[in-house]
Amino acid sequence: MISIIIPVLNEVEIIGDLLNHLKENATSSNISEIIVVDGGSTDGTTDSVLGYSPQRNIQNTNPESTLRQTQHNSSGLEHQSKLVLIDAPKGRAKQLNTGAKHAKGEILYFLHADSFPPKDFDQLIINEVEKGNKAGCFRLQFDSNHWWLRLASWLTQFSWRACRGGDQSQFITRKLFDAIGGYDEDYIIYEDNMLINELYARKEFVVINKKLKTSARLYRKHGVWKLQYHFWAIYVKKWFGASADELLAYYRKYVC
Repeated sequence: MISIIIPVLNEVEIIGDLLNHLKENATSSNISEIIVVDGGSTDGTTDSVLGYSPQRNIQNTNPESTLRQTQHNSSGLEHQSKLVLIDAPKGRAKQLNTGAKHAKGEILYFLHADSFPPKDFDQLIINEVEKGNKAGCFRLQFDSNHWWLRLASWLTQFSWRACRGGDQSQFITRKLFDAIGGYDEDYIIYEDNMLINELYARKEFVVINKKLKTSARLYRKHGVWKLQYHFWAIYVKKWFGASADELLAYYRKYVC
């Protein structure tokens, strides 16, 4: 079964839509749980998650992080899956690793709050794992008609390393994730790429040729070319050996 792990920070406007999307596009028997890992939201995100189900059972069972669990009894995905809310230290790598520690599924599926996987994404992932593909992602489609973003989306169908990113989501078997050691928590940004680099080095990566739709909100905020330049700069800096702290300093200066 699959454990879906979603890191969030101030995502009140979109988290409910994503949870509905997951319910409508997956088979309940394939999903062990949906784990939302909050990094300190102040906008009502946690209330939105807790209020998603008409019946709530909140528990605090972990000494290192606050775990709030909702057992759903309504129709759809909730029949056989649980929605779990965990409070974790801010930082996507830390949040993702915390979620993985609580996960019960044999397959981990890491998903950004503004990325919506294709219909039957759960079965598509299981099919790949059963074929021996232990990790991978979906191809990408931005919610934008800008020609560059359409081209960038089209390129994600290919297996080239340069076409990968966290917005495409990431599935990986529990066994492989543990063998790698999870996400590198030294990286506040670029943590997705560090894991992807390791998977490519092990030749353990497949691209499922179905489209996951993700938000272009950061491109709209900064401008397509300005943001793309800074993303390329970060990629090149890492290629030439920049440290995690150097990448973060650049990101905070030009993107945040």
